[in-house]
Order: sequence, then structure tokens, then C-alpha cells
Amino acid sequence: MEKLAFLVRLEAKPGKEKQLVELLESLMKLANTEPGTVRWYGFQLSANLFGVFDTFEGEQGREAHLAGPVAKLLMEKAGDLLAAPPTIDRATLVAIK
Repeated sequence: MEKLAFLVRLEAKPGKEKQLVELLESLMKLANTEPGTVRWYGFQLSANLFGVFDTFEGEQGREAHLAGPVAKLLMEKAGDLLAAPPTIDRATLVAIK
């Protein structure tokens, strides 16, 4: 069962919203190859604010995700697509349905 998570906020540069959606779709495909990533969600909060929420059974899976292809590709594209660096919060899940 998932116990840990990341909540990532991404603010798109003006005019880069569509490319950020496309990047999130690519990141989801990469996340599907990670055995330690239980769930991965990409979402949109407003016209230019997006996010990722992903869950892990333990710290090993969460750390592997940070060192893996999803994080690498996000950071490679951040300078071109994002108005500010991603905000990454570590979370401990306390209730799951």
C-alpha cells in the first residue's frame, strides 16, 4: 500500500501550456516503467498551473523516482517550459480509499 507521495506544482510560461501538457503525457509513460511508482497523476489547476501527484510504497521507490527518467526529463525541459522551478513537496499519506 502507498505510504509516501510527491506533490509537484508546475507553472507554465505564457504560451507554453500545450507543450507542458504534452510533457506531462510523456512523463506518465515513463512513470509507468518505474516499479516503485504506484500511482502517477498529472493535472491542471488553472490556465497556467499544473501539477503531478505520485505515490510510493516506501522511501526506496520515492528516491528511485527522483533519480529516474521522469525527474531527469522534467528538469531538462523546465527552463524552456516553466515560469519558475518546480515546487516539490514530500508527503506522507494518512488516509487512502
